[in-house]
Amino acid sequence: MKSPKVSVSTVVAVMLLLVLLAPASEGVISCSDVVKYLRPCVNYLVKGTGKPPAGCCSGASSLASAATTSADKKAACGCIKTAAKNINPNAQAAQALPGDCGITLPFTISSNVDCSKIS
Repeated sequence: MKSPKVSVSTVVAVMLLLVLLAPASEGVISCSDVVKYLRPCVNYLVKGTGKPPAGCCSGASSLASAATTSADKKAACGCIKTAAKNINPNAQAAQALPGDCGITLPFTISSNVDCSKIS
């Protein structure tokens, strides 16, 4: 089993993809919220093979619905970047996740994303 830190880090990477899709609203999402939504994506991101499980895509969609404001998206991005420093998720799996879950993003998923430029 992966440690909670690994799960959080991987989950955060997936979350970045989904958070950036969301429309505007109010509030700031917490890293614990991001992890909760993306926990089902951990194995997919770590192993980097196959398709994400339905629970992963469902969580990602829920996260996108929850992270609606610019502040939410930036906060989620920051959570993802912090978590990514603790693990080494498969970059190809992270980049494939949006398409595999039927989501499109206007940016490339990368640990080098500048969260301050997310609107």
